[in-house]
Amino acid sequence: MTPQHTDPAPGAAAPEPAPAPRPTGRRALIAGLWPPRATRGQLVAAVLLFVLGLGLAIQVRAAGSEETALRGARREDLVRILSDLEDRAARLEDERAALREQRTELETSSDQAEEARRQALERERQLGVLAGTVAAEGPGVTLRITDPLGTVEADMLLDAVQELRAAGAEAIQINDVRVVAGTSFVNDGDEVLVDGRPVGAPFLIEAIGRPQDLEPALNIPGGVVQSLENEQAEVDVARPDKVVVDALRSAEQPDYAQSSS
Repeated sequence: MTPQHTDPAPGAAAPEPAPAPRPTGRRALIAGLWPPRATRGQLVAAVLLFVLGLGLAIQVRAAGSEETALRGARREDLVRILSDLEDRAARLEDERAALREQRTELETSSDQAEEARRQALERERQLGVLAGTVAAEGPGVTLRITDPLGTVEADMLLDAVQELRAAGAEAIQINDVRVVAGTSFVNDGDEVLVDGRPVGAPFLIEAIGRPQDLEPALNIPGGVVQSLENEQAEVDVARPDKVVVDALRSAEQPDYAQSSS
């Protein structure tokens, strides 16, 4: 007999298809990993991790380069560099101790107003030295540069000034021009202009500061003295008993800025 099929009754629900079998084992692992589905937060985290890793790689490479340079230096050079770092640390410690002493004097003085006035006058004198409006004298070094071939240019003098400042020089002048924070160095043909004034060889740079810091900074390998000598200039660094910086600048009054106190 031929089997007969019967249609479901009108209005009756059709039978639901059987659920597909869930993947197991390797198929489940592959289905969970591919195709990749990343949220916005995961993408941001991945980018940040990449940038962090790149920065660490660059830092490690730079540190390795510095280590290689120091490893190839002579023992005398390493000792000099270490001594320079120790001197700078000691100088900063002295400055901190001086500031603490000033604070203690203000807190314990019976006449705080007079003590504050005395410190204000002392601060004014110090600022005058830094601004170049007050003459100064003290320990330091002199740098005399003889330039027989005319190869010394403005940037070389600027390098010397910056090296002295970094080593703690408090007052500097070149020939008869006081050097301050805004001093300009420009080549004008065969002349060097410092703040618009021509200075010629022999160049005499006088700097007041701790000689034990200033002289090694000039003589460091690859530094100011060696660079000038490579240009066939003759350089003489000396430590006189007293350095006098007496070239002065006129005090300029600001046009717009006024004290807020």
